[in-house]
Amino acid sequence: MTENPIITFENISVRFDDRTIFQNINFTLDNGEFVYLIGATGSGKSSFLKLIYRDLTPVEGTVHVAGINVTALNDRKVPKLRRSLGIVFQDFQLLPDRNVYDNVAFALEVTGKSRSVIKQRTLEVLSMVGLSHRRYNLPDDLSGGEQQRVVIARALANEPRLMLADEPTGNLDPEAAHSIMDLFSQINNRGMAVLMVTHNYDMVKRYPHRTVKIEDQNIIEVRR
Repeated sequence: MTENPIITFENISVRFDDRTIFQNINFTLDNGEFVYLIGATGSGKSSFLKLIYRDLTPVEGTVHVAGINVTALNDRKVPKLRRSLGIVFQDFQLLPDRNVYDNVAFALEVTGKSRSVIKQRTLEVLSMVGLSHRRYNLPDDLSGGEQQRVVIARALANEPRLMLADEPTGNLDPEAAHSIMDLFSQINNRGMAVLMVTHNYDMVKRYPHRTVKIEDQNIIEVRR
């Protein structure tokens, strides 16, 4: 086990009815590390992420995220945990009736930040993802790649230490997908840990990082 990992799974088992998803798995993600999570459809990749943001609890074992015992976390504190993580999904989940600026600002509004702080941070993260010039556009005005950049900006808004990405390039054309991967590389180079679920093995080869695979209810190292 690493000295101060951002994520630690200790002897995690997950079962749904008579089906075992994970059996006594262990995993660590270091601060500032980039790790791909791969595996066949239905192997449990999304369940793995849900354990981290406490949308799922194991029947055995303990999950720690940034020093917090997520498994034992009081339900009232789960929203605060999730706000401390950057989470990017394949389907953008943007608010269709709000422009780009307001979609990102919303992530800060729910934390009670002042208007001046919200404005400063929103413009900052939109600049980071290259969308300052699109801040007054609605989501429907944007390409798929631009919409995913808005999602990433929103995920960055609260300055998380960890970014979780579930198939972030799954709905994008190859050019947009490469652009998004370049952005995740930049985010990681600034010191943020990234855990990315992907089926895009061409991307894994082009942007090599440590890779782990869910297989036969376990997690194995593919590349270090």
